[in-house]
Parts: sequence; structure tokens; C-alpha cells
Amino acid sequence: MKYGMNLLLWSGSIGPEHYQLLADLKKTGFDGVEIPVFGGAPADYKPLRAELDRNGLKCTTVTILTAETNAVSPDPGVRRKAGEWLKTVVDINHVLGAETVCGPYHSALGVFSGAGPTADEKKRAADVLRPVAEHARQANLMLAIEYLNRFECYLLNTAAGARELVGLVDHPNFRTMYDSFHAHIEEKDPAAAIRTVAPVLAHVHISENDRGTPGTGQVNWGATFGTLAEVGYDGWMVIEAFGRALPDLAAATRVWRDLFPSAEDVYTRGLAFMKLRVAAAKK
Repeated sequence: MKYGMNLLLWSGSIGPEHYQLLADLKKTGFDGVEIPVFGGAPADYKPLRAELDRNGLKCTTVTILTAETNAVSPDPGVRRKAGEWLKTVVDINHVLGAETVCGPYHSALGVFSGAGPTADEKKRAADVLRPVAEHARQANLMLAIEYLNRFECYLLNTAAGARELVGLVDHPNFRTMYDSFHAHIEEKDPAAAIRTVAPVLAHVHISENDRGTPGTGQVNWGATFGTLAEVGYDGWMVIEAFGRALPDLAAATRVWRDLFPSAEDVYTRGLAFMKLRVAAAKK
């Protein structure tokens, strides 16, 4: 297993002011970090790659689509921009040496149609994502699409829906992920959800039901870690938590109150919790 920490807890743009944090996470015992990729060009990420290498950290990344880059838009120009942005994301990942890019980049975050997803929308998403997956293959990068709860998107809300989209894209570099926060809201049974995506599972987010420190809330962690061990998952396991440090991000993730004593509490206790649970699930 490889253990990571999503840096969105601190910022949506990682720069020199976060380099000490990278060292602290390495010292704590993390194998890598998850870097938000929300803008910029590949060359902009070269200094961060150098700092990752200096600290001996690997990385994954996370990205999103917006209303201007919506892969399911009926406007072909908007869909074209979605594909162009995602190919830029792949190039940025190549600079960073990332292994996986995750996120809900199947459609625009927080944009709703007022109805459920249509067959046409699913096809549009697949048609945008397929050439991006081929671009990722050339960069030795895995795309791990994320399904979200119904309050953040409408195209992909369940493990079954995510697996369906993987089938529609039909490319070896396009798989899906499991996020315990979203599954806690949308799935009847976390074990069944993990088994559903197991054949195409490429990434895991460990996220408590309130986005706080893992292990302090209501997520069924026994079923989560037990089933991940059962299906033989041995990839990245990344803590994702959100706080109020960044007003825009707090608004986007609906974080209106403090969910943990400190960021350090999240990553120190969170890492210990993951390792303990992984070890117990293997027995």
C-alpha cells in the first residue's frame, strides 16, 4: 500500500510556502502527496517536482472541470475545451512524475441540469475522455474517475455508474476510484460498492463522513478496509479532508465549521489509523 495526503487541506495551488509541509509529511511517514491541478502550464510545476524529488515523495494529482470545460455540455466548443484542459493536466502530471490523476472530471463540478444523467451526456463524457486516456497512456499515467454524491454532481453518483462509464470509455488507462465520503452518502453497502468497482479500481480516498480526521466519524471502516483487502487492492490510499483555511474551497466543499483540532491532527492520526486498519484487515 502507498499512503498519501491530499494537499487541498491547505491550498488549491501548491508553492514554495508549502515546501516545509512536504518535508513534514515525509517525516510523518507518507509515501506521497496528492497535488491539486486546477490551472497553469506544465512548466509551472517543475519547481514542485524538484521539491518532491528532494523530499523523496511520489505524487498523485486531482483535477476538476468547470462550466467552461464541461465534458457533457451540448456545446461542442465547451467539450473541446474540456478535452484540451485534460490533456494539459496529463502533461502537467508527466512533469510531476505522477502515477494517477483522480477527480470528478467527467462533468462540471456543481453544475446541474435539474434532472438525472442522460445517455447522450454519458456518451459525450466518454467521447471526451477516451482520447485523454490515450494521451495518458503515452505519459504512463492512469486516469481514475471519481463519482461524487448527488449534491455535488449529477452525472456520476454511484460505484455502478462509475463502472459503467469505464466501460463506455473502454481504454486501459481509464479506470475509477473509491471515496469513502461519497460512498457513505450514496451507497447502501460499502462492501458491495467496493466489489462493484474492484475490477477497475485504481485509487482510494480515505475521507470521514464529515471530512474530518479519518476514524472519528460514522464511516463503516471495518467494511471499507476489510473489503479493500478482500479484493486485493494495493495502490494509493490518500487522506482527503477539508477545512476552512481557504474560503473558496470551504464554500465549494460546504465546510462551515471546524471539523478537526488541527491539520496536523488529520494527517498524523489519519496515517496511523490507515496503517492500523490495513494491518488488521490482512490478519
